[in-house]
Amino acid sequence: MTNRREFITLLAGAAAWPVTGRAQQGDRVRRIGVLMPGTESDQDQQTRLTAFQQGLGKAGWTDGRNVQIDYRWGAVDAERMRALATELVGLRPDVLFAGNTTTLAALQRATRSIPIPIVFTLVADPIGGGFVASLARPGGNITGFMGTEAPLAGKWMQLLKEITPGMKRAAFLFNPEAAPYGGEYFRYAETAASSIAVELIAIPVHDETEIDGAFAPFAREPNYGLIVMPDAFTRLHRRRIIAVAAQQHLPAIYPDRSFTTEGGLISYGGESPEVGYRQAASYVDRILRGEKPADLPVQAPTKYELVINLKTAKALGIDVSQQLQLLADEIIK
Repeated sequence: MTNRREFITLLAGAAAWPVTGRAQQGDRVRRIGVLMPGTESDQDQQTRLTAFQQGLGKAGWTDGRNVQIDYRWGAVDAERMRALATELVGLRPDVLFAGNTTTLAALQRATRSIPIPIVFTLVADPIGGGFVASLARPGGNITGFMGTEAPLAGKWMQLLKEITPGMKRAAFLFNPEAAPYGGEYFRYAETAASSIAVELIAIPVHDETEIDGAFAPFAREPNYGLIVMPDAFTRLHRRRIIAVAAQQHLPAIYPDRSFTTEGGLISYGGESPEVGYRQAASYVDRILRGEKPADLPVQAPTKYELVINLKTAKALGIDVSQQLQLLADEIIK
């Protein structure tokens, strides 16, 4: 009898072995590789990353428990981003996350022979950039959430003219490496400028040392305005750009409220970048649960925010019309 009991117990244990093995395999710790465009010390980037982590947490993924997240920081350096992208791919993650256009380009290149799923956010032109076949059907290993769209540049031009009616010329500030899509934005802004009798000038800036000099050609001219492109470079150096614009008494429009809350005059763009990072986490979750990037449509912003800093307007001697104030989603006093 004892031998029979031991034999039955042994059989029961043996029958459980494959089940246990499957459970362990299903409960394995997943891996996410994250490539960020800025620096780890940038509080703005940390805020966005926190939103991404919160999105994952809401979906049930906790770093160090059921998922391992590997972070790399590109510091707006294309060569560094390419090296870090290759490093992340070498870790064989289940999914990669790109924080903007330049990080996505680096990850795309690094996954050509190893099609690891990639989720992006704040990418301006995913079709024109060659990242997806279409918004509805991405068609490859990449999908995600767009930031601003090029036609918005025309709206920036119009808003800048509305807040400074006497403006005759405007500068269009961008970094060619961080914003390879800048030419398309410039064309939309230029079309809008010509319709309201404003001369628009492209001002490419390649590094931080060029920021002050970029303002020199028009700083001494009256009736000038400034449009600042949405890219990793302008966001990383936003405080310097805002400070120089203030020193030169230059009205400027920016791509999102993070600029305006730090002293910029006016901004118009999609909801705060944190929203995009939180949304991206939902796609990472779906891919970790078995869905494919090719089946997840790329999503464009559905809401835009107009933010005006009246304190900055007063310092510039600008009287913001009541009509424009009523249109604003937020007024900073």
